[in-house]
Amino acid sequence: MSQGSVGVLSIQEIRVRLRDKVAVITGSARGIGQATALKFAREGAKVTVCDLTPELIEETVKMIRAAGGEALGAIVDVRDMSSIRKMVDQTLSTFGRIDVLVNNAGIVKDAQLKNMTEEQFDLVIDINLKGVYNCTRAVVDIMLQQQSGVILSTSSVVALYGNFGQTNYAATKGAVISMTKTWAKELGRKGIRANVVCPGFIATTILNSIPERVLHAIEEKVPMGRLGKPEEIADAFAFLASDEASYINGAVLEVGGGVTV
Repeated sequence: MSQGSVGVLSIQEIRVRLRDKVAVITGSARGIGQATALKFAREGAKVTVCDLTPELIEETVKMIRAAGGEALGAIVDVRDMSSIRKMVDQTLSTFGRIDVLVNNAGIVKDAQLKNMTEEQFDLVIDINLKGVYNCTRAVVDIMLQQQSGVILSTSSVVALYGNFGQTNYAATKGAVISMTKTWAKELGRKGIRANVVCPGFIATTILNSIPERVLHAIEEKVPMGRLGKPEEIADAFAFLASDEASYINGAVLEVGGGVTV
């Protein structure tokens, strides 16, 4: 830095935590996933935006490119290995490697146990749990060949204490934690880290079906007195994906405003 320019940093001098890393993010056309895709791009990552709706995928890709980032869009159903493999091939042919996988795709199909149908249970299991396995299985050999990689998955605070009407959802989110800890043990010596983020109640469209009075009651239970923002979860993912978290493996990071305290 030249004399007389103290406090002024050029673009080249600004530290970008994910520069040149390639990240695949599922469920990234809206909500937490979209916020994470945008955050990763701002931190220098090349991002594959994975989701089901072409228009929303393209919108997110355009947002990234408009901000000067690099992005690829891919239609991915995490239940379907053929669509996942196609996305992996596209990512490799475009960017040459895969450094980070963020397993974020998920749904809710809430009902009390006595009312829950087999279809509701199976669909949430297939997407929230089997989908995480499918995507991770599809990239792990690539990461093993590279001898480096980061596997991040979205769990939930309800995995830690359960939640009324969420037998299926809580079960999947608890299982994601158990799988991640297993992967941390299996893959840590191979240069691959696996960690989980447990969001609390975050202001996304997933809460649209919840009555206003219930949302207000939820806010009152949070020590910080508010719902979280998708960007606050994205910040946690960006840290865990970066080299600043190089010795964090098998961790469960709660980002919930203290709701489980």
